[in-house]
Amino acid sequence: MSRTNVSADAKQWILNRMLAGAGSDQVVAELMAAGWQRKAATDALAVVVAENPRARVAVAANDTPAEGMPEPGIAQMPLSLDAGDREVQVLIEMKSPRVVVFGNLLGADECAALIEAAKPRMARSETVNRQTGEYQIDVARTSRGMFFQRGESELHLRIENRIAKLLNWPAENGEGLQVLHYQPGAEYEPHYDYFDPADPGTPALTRRGGQRVASLIIYLNTPSNGGATTFPDVGLSVLPQCGNAVFFSYPQPQPSTKTLHAGAPVVAGEKWIATKWLRQRVFA
Repeated sequence: MSRTNVSADAKQWILNRMLAGAGSDQVVAELMAAGWQRKAATDALAVVVAENPRARVAVAANDTPAEGMPEPGIAQMPLSLDAGDREVQVLIEMKSPRVVVFGNLLGADECAALIEAAKPRMARSETVNRQTGEYQIDVARTSRGMFFQRGESELHLRIENRIAKLLNWPAENGEGLQVLHYQPGAEYEPHYDYFDPADPGTPALTRRGGQRVASLIIYLNTPSNGGATTFPDVGLSVLPQCGNAVFFSYPQPQPSTKTLHAGAPVVAGEKWIATKWLRQRVFA
């Protein structure tokens, strides 16, 4: 379909996609998938960029290759890594999806301290409303949780700096730790951690720090049974062990990263975890 005139609705859609993190090639491809001819799609994109300063900022950011990704230094397959104030074991490494399981990331005392600090502030866990970008209660997530502010205490600073060194990613590019509590039967159904660029609520979520590019799930206790972190696309299950953690990254907000994951139901006992989400830029 050839479109020589760009409607206000089309301009707004293009702007929203760019603010959500879509690069020029992705926007053009999506327009073509909707029936536009390549020249019309390219011209429409150019009109939006020329007319809107926010679009110019977005295209400059989105079309510039990211300067690396969070990634532990395990090219030489070491058995452990220096995380600044402690040695962290490397237990499992997978290329696709990019998954690394760490041992001894936190000490038992640090795990217990995080749990105790979180307990008074726990509430029913929420998920992101994909239409509005706001958080809401969802039946797919049956845990209880809370968010710490980044650097909220000496304990948080110590853990955040340890994670930054381990993953070679600035501490300020991370969200505050989220602590979650799962009782028997509680679970989190399969989901992605990135914000889907196609969702209307994504621009509101990416204004602070850009897209999420990686996740780190830290196990704060060891359940009696169940509670694994599962990756259905590749048949991987990571069993929760106190102080261990699973890291996975997703360079593009797309299912092709194979980072669909879930928190399997707790069968016996309880499960406490702390999740750290890493952003493209400073999260403020």
